[in-house]
Amino acid sequence: MNAFRTVGARLSLALLGVVALVLGLVYFIVVPSLRSRLVDARLNDLDRAAQLLAKQYRHDQNDPDFFSNAAADTNARVLLMSVIASQSPMLVTPGLSSLPGRGLGDYTNDPVATRTAQTSHVERGTVKRNDGEFAEASAPVRDGNGDILLLSAPLHDALADVDAVQRRMFFAGGLALVVALLIGYGAARLFAVRIRRLERAAERIASGRFDEPVADRGADELGELSRAFDRMRIRLARLDHARREFVANASHELRTPLFSLGGFLELLEDEELDEATRREFFETMSGQVRRLTKLADDLLDLSRLDAGRLHVETQPLDLASLAGAAVEEFAGVALASEHPLEYARNGATGARGDPQRVLQIVRILLENALVHTPPGTPVEVAVRRADGRAEISVVDAGPGISAEDRAELFERFYRGQSTKASGSGLGLAIAKQLAELMGGRIELESKPGRTAFSLVLPAGESARERAKS
Repeated sequence: MNAFRTVGARLSLALLGVVALVLGLVYFIVVPSLRSRLVDARLNDLDRAAQLLAKQYRHDQNDPDFFSNAAADTNARVLLMSVIASQSPMLVTPGLSSLPGRGLGDYTNDPVATRTAQTSHVERGTVKRNDGEFAEASAPVRDGNGDILLLSAPLHDALADVDAVQRRMFFAGGLALVVALLIGYGAARLFAVRIRRLERAAERIASGRFDEPVADRGADELGELSRAFDRMRIRLARLDHARREFVANASHELRTPLFSLGGFLELLEDEELDEATRREFFETMSGQVRRLTKLADDLLDLSRLDAGRLHVETQPLDLASLAGAAVEEFAGVALASEHPLEYARNGATGARGDPQRVLQIVRILLENALVHTPPGTPVEVAVRRADGRAEISVVDAGPGISAEDRAELFERFYRGQSTKASGSGLGLAIAKQLAELMGGRIELESKPGRTAFSLVLPAGESARERAKS
């Protein structure tokens, strides 16, 4: 992998860029502002001094030490400029100076003094000459006599301070960039290590290894992501365990009746087998075929539910008529298993759902009640509607369901400790998903002597109730 494409390198470069941008902004804001303030401060000093010295010169112009004293007080070169207006353009030449003879020619037509000659007001500004940059202020000595007092101070010392600040900023900026690069790379490397650890965990999960947890104790977004990965790992581990149990149980449920059918077929090959025994074998084989067919139908329903391809036709229906049909259908089974089966009629009970799927759920609940309770246990089917919901309940007076079994009763292939081997453990799982698909649910209440499974659906108006209204 290209080193500049890693997260650490990108984060380091991003931090480096941010620090460089901040330093650049500071430099371009602070240095010009500092230079401007220093120059303005010097010009203000010269401005005030020029006005004061112009007034003093009017009274002390015969003082031979005036210019040297003024230069010492203001730390600037003091010149008396003469204006020759007869020439075109105007000529402004230096006369008396605090430093006689030293570069006076450079001050001829000085721009600051020239502006004063033109405006007769105090002027100030900066002037560049061969020996550097100067701050200057000029003031007219007397109105109309053409003499101008010019103060010229080099800016070398003031600008030297600016240059020193500039050099220090360059040094501090370079040091800050290096430190930022090191810190950014170090922090990004630690961050990248956590990302690589998460990447390895994702690869383990993708390969089907769910035994090692995804550990990251960070309180940031990456830590939250790691904890989400670990929750996903746990769920996938449970799903994988359920899948393995599903395959094992489905294989067992398919193999048992097939093995039984194979045995009966071998017995039927015996030519000396009497007709009564042969009919008994055929009845048993028919039962095994029905068991296989039911298991195949259950597996098909589960696959459709998992794929989201099992659709329900939600419509108004009458739970009472569906419950009555289910009781009539199971009357023979209840009689054969010596279970008193009763139907508590409560008039028309309207609900909304799919009639075929509701009847399928009631069959599952009735079959469980008849198969998993001792002979002689009363079973009752009842319907009622209250508080905006309609429900159909299958209640038995059996020994009840333990708390351990209730916790996993709706899991696929779960058959509990007391469940008979004839069940596949798929019925309640299918019933739960079908109920939820219709916007309802399965409720369970169980204690010794009474177990009630209830299909709860949204209340609606049945066709019989609509006809009455």
